[in-house]
Amino acid sequence: MYIESVPNRNSRPAVLVREAYREDGKVKKRTLVNISCWPSDVIEGLKVLLKGGVAVPSAEAVFTVERSLPHGHVAAVLGCALACGAEDWFARAPQRLRKTLLAMVVARIVSPGSKLATQRMLSDETAAHSLGRVLGLGSVDPDDLYRALDWLHEAQPDIEKRLARKHLAGSTLVLYDLTSTWLTGRCCSLAARGHSRDGKRDDPQIVFGLICSASGCPVAVEVFAGNTADPTTVAAQVTKLRARFDIERIAWVGDRGMITSARIENVLKPHAMDWISSLRAPQIALLAQEHGPFQPSLFDERNLLELESEHFPGERLLVCRNPWLADERARKRAELLAATEAELAVIATAVTRPRNPLRGTQAIALRAGRCVDHYHMAKHFELAITDTTFNWQRKPERINAEMALDGLYVVRTNLAKNQLDADAVVAAYKSLSQVERAFRSIKTVDLQVRPVFHYSASRVRAHVFLCMLAYYVEWHMRERLKPMLFDDEFKDSQIRPSAVAKAQRSAHAKSKDARQRANDGLPIHSFQTLMQDLATLTYNITHTALNPKAKIILTTRPTPLQEKAFKLLGLSVPRTQ
Repeated sequence: MYIESVPNRNSRPAVLVREAYREDGKVKKRTLVNISCWPSDVIEGLKVLLKGGVAVPSAEAVFTVERSLPHGHVAAVLGCALACGAEDWFARAPQRLRKTLLAMVVARIVSPGSKLATQRMLSDETAAHSLGRVLGLGSVDPDDLYRALDWLHEAQPDIEKRLARKHLAGSTLVLYDLTSTWLTGRCCSLAARGHSRDGKRDDPQIVFGLICSASGCPVAVEVFAGNTADPTTVAAQVTKLRARFDIERIAWVGDRGMITSARIENVLKPHAMDWISSLRAPQIALLAQEHGPFQPSLFDERNLLELESEHFPGERLLVCRNPWLADERARKRAELLAATEAELAVIATAVTRPRNPLRGTQAIALRAGRCVDHYHMAKHFELAITDTTFNWQRKPERINAEMALDGLYVVRTNLAKNQLDADAVVAAYKSLSQVERAFRSIKTVDLQVRPVFHYSASRVRAHVFLCMLAYYVEWHMRERLKPMLFDDEFKDSQIRPSAVAKAQRSAHAKSKDARQRANDGLPIHSFQTLMQDLATLTYNITHTALNPKAKIILTTRPTPLQEKAFKLLGLSVPRTQ
């Protein structure tokens, strides 16, 4: 189409919108509309548009940007959350509450903070990103978020059951581990003083256990009082899987502090559950006495030896030897022994100095005890203390006995060989690192579950569950965005001599590490920096001078990197509305 001005004798020229076409090999044209009555500036603007340009009829009609909000990361996370089934999670909630819950999950990934901070970020007047506007939340009150938490606490069993059916159906292995975090205040009934994994010994704790599928996808979470011992939580999780999720036969994968012999006998066996765990150091020593010293020559090229023991009837014991770990433990022990002897030498000098010497058996013993306990080397030294003398010597038998077990760990399971072979059992046990990765993401780098500001036990549980749902969305995003992240997308395809061998990054991942760029030349990101990059795709609220009350939403043009991210996530790139 084009615009043609046709002379009209003494009258104004006729301005026509015409279309050219071909008929029987000849080029012809026909008139579509007569626009002679249009203003000249509008006609000129239409000419520009028909030529593929952008028409701005006058300076008065230029867009004025009222506000610009970060938007790309919101669109990516929100789209992925909906693809993960977030609408189904909250389908039973009222519409307003449903939007609030969805916003809280997305906000936990985009900009984690307290509920009051989240309320400010979602409200129109104080919005820190476009999430509140995209969902149409308008003005958000703190009570809206607390009501959403209360609903989420009641809905947690149903949502977890939905996730379990999706990710545990037909599965054999379940990964389970426990961590802790601290609370502010002492009003919550769950707050108790216990072992802090974060070094916050002066603050009350809560403990929460995370259940993941064999691939590391989170499925359920349970919050316990801060003084709950790790093994005692297993019974509650077994009950959850059997009674709530209707899963009859499953194999638990947990560390030696979680799935102990007592838990196996009292909880797992009565419920006909299988397990994969490991032995403690005294149990390994007992096994070594039963089968003789574990010499390196006993292990084949896989560094794996399968045994049975009368002390563990009905179980397969897989003795694994890691040469790198053996060298590292030997090096560390030598350094700790040397450091302990250096401190003991200082005490000996204090006892024998001529001026103001250290005297008294009790005084010398207190200082020596603090010294050997400092590096946990008391078992390797024999101390001789009197009122006026102090001597020590190493215990070579104890040191040699410990050295014989360097680099060894023993994985235990009751699964038969036809269910999981030796390599698969060891690989399943080592996959607990995926739960540790989930804890790292939930507690620190991404979602920041800590510290917990809620006082009600139900809201504390809902807060932790909200963070788990956010990690569920993030986990799926990471899986799809691996080509853009430093994550090794070919890790599972790497061929290793055995599951005991240390995992190596693929050649492709090493290339990404070295070049900091993908094969297409675009930069490689961490998940956090990729979210920051996506946030530069902004949501602009504009108007024109011709009609200031009519708000026009414009989004910036995505960069090639942003287009690639949305393509990997299977989402359409945000466009101007």
